[in-house]
Amino acid sequence: MTSAPPRHVAAGHVALAFTQVAFGLFPIFATFVFRPGGISPLAVGAWRVAGGSLVLGTLAAVVYGRRAIPRRTDLVRMVACAWLGVAVNQGLFLVGLARSTPVNAALVMALIPVFTFVIAAALRQEVYNGLRALGVVIALAGLLPLLFTDGFHSLGRYGLGNLLMVANALSYSFYLVLTKPLTRTYPPVVIIAWSYLFSLVALPVFVPGQPLVPRTGVAWWGIAYIVAFPTIIAYLLNVFALGRLRASTTAVYIYAQPLVTATAAWFVFAERPTPAMLLAAGALFIGIWLVARRPPLPELPPSAR
Repeated sequence: MTSAPPRHVAAGHVALAFTQVAFGLFPIFATFVFRPGGISPLAVGAWRVAGGSLVLGTLAAVVYGRRAIPRRTDLVRMVACAWLGVAVNQGLFLVGLARSTPVNAALVMALIPVFTFVIAAALRQEVYNGLRALGVVIALAGLLPLLFTDGFHSLGRYGLGNLLMVANALSYSFYLVLTKPLTRTYPPVVIIAWSYLFSLVALPVFVPGQPLVPRTGVAWWGIAYIVAFPTIIAYLLNVFALGRLRASTTAVYIYAQPLVTATAAWFVFAERPTPAMLLAAGALFIGIWLVARRPPLPELPPSAR
């Protein structure tokens, strides 16, 4: 990587920056789609699964041909990855987001590296040490202000939505660990394409009773953004960047997403950080920093959020 031409390195950084903006604005656009005249969270999930399957499935077939066909011995793992990384993951995230706020969503999603480390360590793919274990405790403690905003007697206004997104982050973390062995055999585009294709069976769960056609132009623009950018373009840019930069560099950029979301929510919705959010953010980032210290987390495939 160090011998890559400067312009290739610069292009990788630009791609990564654009990727974080695309993912960071996802909760903002989704909030517009959920408003009256728009569609439900599960209907948005149906659009993402259908759009991702069509575009990424076609791309994998055109670029890799027969190499895109999974081995029979990998089918069970691929189906499990599809449900954990796309169907269950997106359903929980979108339903949770509809019951919470964009900033809360960004903070909860920052837990994915922590959960991934815990699962990998349990499977002996990672090694615990005192500081990393402390980081896990601090990060999980950072959840408390988000879940119990009205005290420990109830979940509060956004507690349920935040809890659903915690489950989403946990589901996606299992997906990352489960997908790791597949990256030794298949290109990243092929893995994510099958993750969407095998999730098509979830459409009957997402669609019944859900209007799929919004009634406002704003909602249509929101759907277009969600399908085009965080579902397809941002993923492809992430793959592009991985070919030009170190994996550790791409991991650092992920922590810009909460900043993007919080800044946009401040300007668009006047959502100012509350003391609970600031307390949670401080604990989460300290915990994540301790967990992510060297030795690093294993290299994992690009996001399928």
